[in-house]
Order: sequence, then C-alpha cells, then structure tokens
Amino acid sequence: MPMKRGIPTLFVLVFLFLNSCSKKNNTDPVISTNGKTTTTGSGNTCNATIADVENISVFPADNSWNQDISAAAIDPYSTQIIAAISTAHLKADFGSGLYDGVPIGIPFDVVCGSQPKVKITFRANANDGNYGDESDPGPYPIPLNAHIEGNGQGDSHVIVVDKDNKILYELYNASLDNGKWGASSGAIFDLKSDKLRPAGWTSVDAAGLPIFPGLVRYDEVLKGTIDHAIRFTLQSQNVKPGYISPARHSVNSKGGQYSLPFGAKIRLRANFDISGYPAHLQVILKAMKKYGLILADIGSNMYFSGAPDSRWDNDELQKFSGVKASDFEVVKFN
Repeated sequence: MPMKRGIPTLFVLVFLFLNSCSKKNNTDPVISTNGKTTTTGSGNTCNATIADVENISVFPADNSWNQDISAAAIDPYSTQIIAAISTAHLKADFGSGLYDGVPIGIPFDVVCGSQPKVKITFRANANDGNYGDESDPGPYPIPLNAHIEGNGQGDSHVIVVDKDNKILYELYNASLDNGKWGASSGAIFDLKSDKLRPAGWTSVDAAGLPIFPGLVRYDEVLKGTIDHAIRFTLQSQNVKPGYISPARHSVNSKGGQYSLPFGAKIRLRANFDISGYPAHLQVILKAMKKYGLILADIGSNMYFSGAPDSRWDNDELQKFSGVKASDFEVVKFN
C-alpha cells in the first residue's frame, strides 16, 4: 500500500499467473501443475511464462536493489533499532494454496511487447484516495485477465512485466469495471535504468519503490540464486516518518529515533547458521546475508514478500519462524 494513510496490511494475498500478449482476444490462462502458466491469444500472439523474467536483468548491476551489502558498515544505532523488534520472527508472506479463500502472496503477470496498452483511470474509492497526481499516466499493457492481489481485497496490486521491452508496470488499489481498469496510483519502471521516481512521489508502495524487484520468486530459488534485496514490512511504530534512497516517499508513521526509514536495509548476520534449513530456504537466507531486506511498507514486523506459486511447500516456509529479528543487523543509513 503506497499511500498517505499507511494502513497496515497483515497478509498480502493473491495467486501468481501468467498472461499472453496479443493484438486482440486474449484467452483465459491455462494453469499448469508446476506453477508455470501459459496463455495465448489470437492474431499476433506470443507465449510468456513466469519463468521468462529469470532471463531479464532487473535494473542495472549497480542499482541499489542489486548491491552486495554483506560488508557494508553497521548503523551505529543498529542494536537499539533491532531491540525494538527483537521478539518478531521472520515470516514468508507468500506460499501455495489459499488463505482465507485467496492465494498467498503478491502476483505478477508477464506480457510481450505486443500487448495492447490501455488507459488507467486514477480515482478514489472506499479503500483509498486518488494519487493520480503522483502517478505515471501510461498507458499500461494490462490484460483484462491480469491478476489482482487478494482477488480485489486489501491493497489490490496489479503487476505486469513486459518481457520484451523490459518495462515494469504496477497499479495500487486496482479494479476492473466494465472492461476498464481503475486504480488509486500507478508507476512505470524501466528495468534497464537506475532512474528513481520524483522525490516525494509515492508508487504503489508506501516507500515509492517498485514491488516486483523485491519479491521472492520460486523460479529464482529453483535455480539456486537470489541476486537482489527482498521487500519487507514493519509496524508503524517501528518506521521512521521519512525515507532514504532508493525510497522516494514516506507516510505518517510513528517511529522515533530508534526506528527505520523507508528504503533502509537490514541483513542477516554473517555468522547465522543456515545449515539446518532446507535447501530452498538456504537460498533465501543467503540472499538476506548478501543483499539484505529493504523496508518498503507498513505491515507486520519482519514479514517479507514473495510471489505465490503452487510449488511452494508451506510447511517448509513455516521454518523461517526460527529466524528472529535479533539475528539481523541494520546497514548504516545516516
């Protein structure tokens, strides 16, 4: 949730699918048992799969999302900041199957460069206001069958990656009404560029950051390497009302001196023993040591974000509860 209100989201829920790119008449997605969905359309068509994004460089190598922070200096107030959240345990806010009737995680769709672009109507509704003045006008290549986080409950993010042009499109508080997309805000990111949003602008996240680069994806875990920072949340009292680069926006949060601004990073301590964790979890824990977690939104303490996938083992993901906030340290941000 990006917005001025900063209302906590305890669970980020939705399923992950794949969409086609077509000049006309997209069909419904065909969902496979291995989590790799494929859609096709008529006319000028192409196939896209969720695994296609593993062949895309998500921002340049020198981008903050991709920086190795394993040897970065520790913040002088790291001990005090971590002490304020020390009782929290790491929680994977994604998985397989359903929770309260909706799939678990933040979805993304993949389209081709030929996907028709449509106008987004920026508007307020009962869930949140209109932040069109801080939104990229578009148009956006959002298919009619794009997947909405939480099936339209909660933050209702829509995320689409154009795999050919390497452009990321994201919407917040999105809805499809009479074949027209509406949203409270939208942001477009060139994955080939380090360009940030204007200072003070929201995105579809409270921190003014993109969501997609910080998601844990099953296919990257499957190949054995996560090479980016991971998005996470803290409660309002642990978030300073401010931001540091690469974040561009903040909300009226309640954190004091010993709290984190949006955009700050924490990392798993180098001496934390991961040898007893399942192999898939070790991939994620290694990334937390090397690239860290980046504070992106208000929510539950130490919840980190990922894309839903039928291949996740929810029982295995529960084992992250053995990792405490006190096992982390704050990377210097002052």
